[in-house]
Amino acid sequence: MLKWSYMAMLAFTILGSFWLEIVLQVRVLARLKRVVMSIAPIALLFICWDAFAISRGHWYFDSKKILGIFGPFNIPLEEFLFFFIIPIAGIMTIEAVRKVKKHWVVGDEK
Repeated sequence: MLKWSYMAMLAFTILGSFWLEIVLQVRVLARLKRVVMSIAPIALLFICWDAFAISRGHWYFDSKKILGIFGPFNIPLEEFLFFFIIPIAGIMTIEAVRKVKKHWVVGDEK
């Protein structure tokens, strides 16, 4: 059960925010190119940071809490998913607030 703890956190994040895509129709996933262009540069930076920290022995992942599926640079699948799911959830939350609070101008409507 412990091996699924990171995946459970990601699933909880998906359940807690991705419903906004359907119920409030925030259309974040409909604008996938925009989401990827927003998230990818930062995700790449953090992936490089993780890769460096892992290679130097400064950072590691508890094998009891991960599935054991590793991607490039010896980074676990859960970490790659984290760098994309969490920001998407954040964007969905912001878009949901904008949908409910029509007067809340963020800057891209000007």
